[in-house]
Amino acid sequence: MQEIHKISKQIRSEDIQDSLDKNFVSIMPVWVPLQLEWVNNVYRTFHDYEKFMIIMHLLMKTFDTYSKNFVKLNYDQYFDQNEVEIETINVMEISKSLNIPKETTRRKINELEEMGAIKRINKKIIIDRNTWPNIKPEQTIKRMTRFLSTLSKICVSEGIMLKPISIELLTKTCKEYFSFVWLLYYQMQMPMLLGFKKLFGDLESFHVNGICIINQALHSKKNDNSEMSKEFYLEKYFLGDQRGETGVNAMSISDISGIPRATVIRKLNKLLKRKFLSIDSKKHYTSAGLHAQKLLDVQKVTLIHLSKLASRVYNLTLMKNI
Repeated sequence: MQEIHKISKQIRSEDIQDSLDKNFVSIMPVWVPLQLEWVNNVYRTFHDYEKFMIIMHLLMKTFDTYSKNFVKLNYDQYFDQNEVEIETINVMEISKSLNIPKETTRRKINELEEMGAIKRINKKIIIDRNTWPNIKPEQTIKRMTRFLSTLSKICVSEGIMLKPISIELLTKTCKEYFSFVWLLYYQMQMPMLLGFKKLFGDLESFHVNGICIINQALHSKKNDNSEMSKEFYLEKYFLGDQRGETGVNAMSISDISGIPRATVIRKLNKLLKRKFLSIDSKKHYTSAGLHAQKLLDVQKVTLIHLSKLASRVYNLTLMKNI
């Protein structure tokens, strides 16, 4: 007889969140490059963050409808259909939800229609994934499950879980419950994009700034940070106290992000003026540290949603593999 996964054994998102906070130093160098790669892909999909966010918003509504009607699509079922039907396109609602001016929203939707990403067929509205490069998120799932497996080991050491969960089992769960898991994933990423857009004024500036910060976080791997406090780690790698650490130049930022170099330079100048970044004599950019708390406030919201995603995926995996 199969054992039923007890409610009392459920992994709570609050416990995951507490673990993420306590293990900030070891988690962040793993987490932030994963996020950077996702943002790079967001830009490269349409070379326009707001178009991607509109598509994301529409897909979230569809995934939510699936969930409310107890419809579960696995990875293969979802990607076997090149076209996804969505309910409606409400310009006012999209404009308000994504904090994009109404006329800009209308123009972006028209551009998505012109390129064939959105189609109106009779009374149906269709999202055509054939117009997207690299539509299957294979690499995103690999990176996410690798991260979740690493986090599960930390949860074991914190007494939240009895044993770590393998990448293979986590991948199996993400693919079997794809429409549900991807709703959770988008529910994590959308508030992050909206929060940083509000802080920076545009997502290109956020992207450029993020690369500079992540470059600093990756430098931390060269040092032994195991005994470093969260506060000192933030001061050393995120808040501008670089003490000789090298930054990153405009060409490298352009190569990493896919954003044209001219745009990168324009955004770097904006970030310097607003004192998000500092520049050295070699034209290498690092975090200036003056807006650190604002950055961390947005990151905190992201980690809350990450905790919810992790707990749901862990519980689904454990229920399937008792």
